[in-house]
Amino acid sequence: MKKILFATLLFASAVQAEITLDQLQVPEGFELSYFAEDVETARQLARSESGTVFSGSFRAKKVYALRDTDNDGAADKRWVLMENLKAPTGIAFKDGDLYVADVDKIIRFPQIERNLDQPKSEVVYDQFPTDRHHGWKFLRFDREGQLIVPVGAPCNICDANENYSKIFSLDLSSKKTKIIANGVRNSVGFDFHPQTNELWFTDNGRDMMGDDIPPCEINKVSFWGEHFGYPYFHGDDIADPEFGLGKNAADYSKPVLNLGAHVAPLGIHFYRGEQYPKDYRHNLLVAEHGSWNRSEKSGYRVMLATVENSEITKYEPLITGFMQEETTYGRPVAFLEMPDGSVLISDDFAHKIYRLSYTGI
Repeated sequence: MKKILFATLLFASAVQAEITLDQLQVPEGFELSYFAEDVETARQLARSESGTVFSGSFRAKKVYALRDTDNDGAADKRWVLMENLKAPTGIAFKDGDLYVADVDKIIRFPQIERNLDQPKSEVVYDQFPTDRHHGWKFLRFDREGQLIVPVGAPCNICDANENYSKIFSLDLSSKKTKIIANGVRNSVGFDFHPQTNELWFTDNGRDMMGDDIPPCEINKVSFWGEHFGYPYFHGDDIADPEFGLGKNAADYSKPVLNLGAHVAPLGIHFYRGEQYPKDYRHNLLVAEHGSWNRSEKSGYRVMLATVENSEITKYEPLITGFMQEETTYGRPVAFLEMPDGSVLISDDFAHKIYRLSYTGI
């Protein structure tokens, strides 16, 4: 409990420094702009077919709707659809309905765009654990219409019961869940490979093992029910000092890529568009949210992972400058690809949603 309180106080006491677009570095030919500002603790993003962008939030406890009515690449109209939730971080849009994941439930806003001024909502599932520790979520529908929902560990490190440390598939009609992945400490981002349909996801490594171990991870699911090691092993074969005794690392799946310790990867997205150069297509954007518990900060950047034959062959910075000289200016969270091929990126520290477009060299 003391560790949780310390983390909360440290996060809350961070000095807020105003971010500017000039301080963010992108590759030549790319351009950053603001799609929306003052979107408190913006998290996952979703979009309707007609162009309304929705944003979940973390500490703001709100759900937003945003519209760019004059097509200039920036939202000029907004609504707050709901507030005073616990942590409505995860959202998804399907068949005219908006789905929002609070800590213990899934809320549906039926035909939301007809009701933006007076939104109606209903709870469609309420059987997830109520623990706030790693209780915030990320949502995505798969090709079969099943809602994919992670449930993190209710702790830094523990061997919890069957309701935790997993990624589930939820059938909203039958209210039944199936386990897609086991041994997942805290995933707050995933995407399906556009060609193979493999589910790739991030996982945040445990704390209190030092500055440099264990790694955070990018993983992919090869078969349903696959186990990725938590709480027994971290990374490839780092045995947990509390729970690894008597376990065999070969019994658990290894990451596709071990990241830096504490970089806190959240959203990931396979680029599908044609606006960016050809070598970006079907490669992976990764939001490293950034460390809170390291003597020198790490993460605080957007990365590009080159994916070949279901393996990551290169991992390099795409956007940097969110943290400078140990001062935090922003923390990237999640991605939303737009129809024109530009990508929106949420930032829950600077309360911004950026638009990354390619204008050519």
